[in-house]
Amino acid sequence: MLNSLKSPLLLSAMLSATLGLTACSSPSSESTDDTVATDSAATAADKLDTKFVTIATGGASGPYNIIGTALSEVYVKTFGVNSKTQTTGASVENINLLTQGKVDMVLALSDVVTDAVEGKNNFDKPITNIQQIAVLYPNVVQIVTTKKSGIKNIEDLKGKRIAVGDQGSGTEVNARTLLEGFGITYDDITVDYLGFSEAADGMKAGKIEAAFFSSGLPNSSLMELEQGLDLQLITINQDKLKEIIATKPYFKTFEIPAGTYGNEAAIPTAAIMNALLVSSDLSESDGYKLTKALFDNLDGLKTAHQAANDISLETAREGMVAPIHPGAKKYYDEQAVK
Repeated sequence: MLNSLKSPLLLSAMLSATLGLTACSSPSSESTDDTVATDSAATAADKLDTKFVTIATGGASGPYNIIGTALSEVYVKTFGVNSKTQTTGASVENINLLTQGKVDMVLALSDVVTDAVEGKNNFDKPITNIQQIAVLYPNVVQIVTTKKSGIKNIEDLKGKRIAVGDQGSGTEVNARTLLEGFGITYDDITVDYLGFSEAADGMKAGKIEAAFFSSGLPNSSLMELEQGLDLQLITINQDKLKEIIATKPYFKTFEIPAGTYGNEAAIPTAAIMNALLVSSDLSESDGYKLTKALFDNLDGLKTAHQAANDISLETAREGMVAPIHPGAKKYYDEQAVK
């Protein structure tokens, strides 16, 4: 009987305590709900429409892959997407992969992008489903030989065995264009289609007499090659180059600074700007966010590779050779009025 009397009293006391606790805690409960709502909104704002950002780069040792890997890490950290890089034969292969929907973003040389947009050389018809996010940094044409070879300038390459880059790569495309500009066709030389690492190995073994390396400065394969070989950088006559630029405006005159590879003097050569491309199917929102994240995290890319020092918001639209992505345009237009 006593237990049955105590039960309602106990229940009443517990109910009162619960109501009291609820009343005391209600302000903080509302605050917590607001925080959750705010956090959810912030998270939603940081999400991409796509769940994957696969970036096609180039050879494993090249600046494309190093910078592309750093950029993919930015996208993972910023958006929580599955972002990774894919090593490839570089520019031509990258654009084909992008066109086929097999990757989401690519790095490519502007001369190859120009060919793709116009449907020339490696492209049977104009490519219409690619758009540009940014102009990045210059790819510097670095033509190397040994001091004992006697080769001093690009005209001396006639009759020699030369590594011109992976077949269809940006390096190979601009090597062929530059050689032709100086009156040298592939019929005049012995061509080896070798990537950076393989070309460096061929130079060491004495199997090739010269090699083209088109990349940002410095190229890691050339830095390694310099340690065990009496390296000679080949010059490109700037007056003749200016004649080539008249019909191939994606080229620019350039100098490899003294001391880059132990060279005492600056070496006159050519450069081509790199392009960052996406599919035209990418939403405007995603294009905006990916572009913004690139420039918000530029310091990290510069730490990854020295070539990224030449990427800047000020020059990101100069010399675009493909249609600009609307999301990237929105970002640049916003920055222009700040």
